[in-house]
Amino acid sequence: MAHESTSAIYTAAGANLAIAAAKFVGAFFTGSSAMLAEGVHSMVDTTNQILLLVGMKRAKRPADALHPFGYGREIYFYAFIVALFIFLGGGAFAVYEGIHKLHYPEPVSDAHVFGHTIPGLWVNVGILGFAVLAEGYSCAVALKSFWAEKGSRPPITAIRRSKDPALFTVLIEDVAALMGLVVALSGVILAHVLDMPDLDGWASIAIGAILIGMAAFLMIETHGLLIGEAADPALVAAIRAVVRTEPGVHNVNAVLTQHMGPSDILVNVSLDMDDTLSAGAIEAMVGRLEQKLKAESPDVTRVFIEIQSKEAASYPATAAAEA
Repeated sequence: MAHESTSAIYTAAGANLAIAAAKFVGAFFTGSSAMLAEGVHSMVDTTNQILLLVGMKRAKRPADALHPFGYGREIYFYAFIVALFIFLGGGAFAVYEGIHKLHYPEPVSDAHVFGHTIPGLWVNVGILGFAVLAEGYSCAVALKSFWAEKGSRPPITAIRRSKDPALFTVLIEDVAALMGLVVALSGVILAHVLDMPDLDGWASIAIGAILIGMAAFLMIETHGLLIGEAADPALVAAIRAVVRTEPGVHNVNAVLTQHMGPSDILVNVSLDMDDTLSAGAIEAMVGRLEQKLKAESPDVTRVFIEIQSKEAASYPATAAAEA
């Protein structure tokens, strides 16, 4: 899914850069706190997409003596940094700006452009309307890529099991951005209609709360990937099934897997073999199994097979299974 992830990121980065520029112009002319918070949010999102692209590029570096399993986890590290940026650069700033606005509420100013006066309300509504269209397109691209990956799983389950943080991070960012835009529009319009400038500040605080919630969710998800997660249970079950077809296998002591990157799975299998098999026969079996497991999934890049008795094997109960 690397190509789809990259396409979604480029689309989101372009959309957010244009949206950020428009929001900052609107905030400058009208003094809207919610608009300023949204501008910072879009700028943070643009930076985040650049960070994800950097992470994806660094993750492709080949293995070396210092990192014999490669650099695939770089993308997990950068995805975690992105979550922190959303929390601090977007959410915390929006809450701070909203609180400041509550203490010093001011009505939205009219914009004066080339000698013409444009009501501040319509400036903000026009810019936010443009942002909704641009962000909606970006979200549609990310959603299409995500839908192709998730299969028949429910969306939340697919995100929890996904090993490609670049894709689901962009999707979650876009969803949070659309929610924030709805809140900003509501705050700007209600502040004008009800003549309550402090509603603009409350809108900014609500935007911050949305971003902080999304950031916390992303940090939890990327933290699990960063410290190492097993492959999908369906793939682990398929690996067990393949291993059990080999003659001479008395017991599958354990199947241990770990994602070294979105499409880079390390597989370690512990087997109790027939003691009468020769070293040559076991060597041939190991070669066959490695080929079969890599054919089972293109994401399986490294296979290690241990031969040990069932009694001597010591693994967590979740990793062990009877043949």
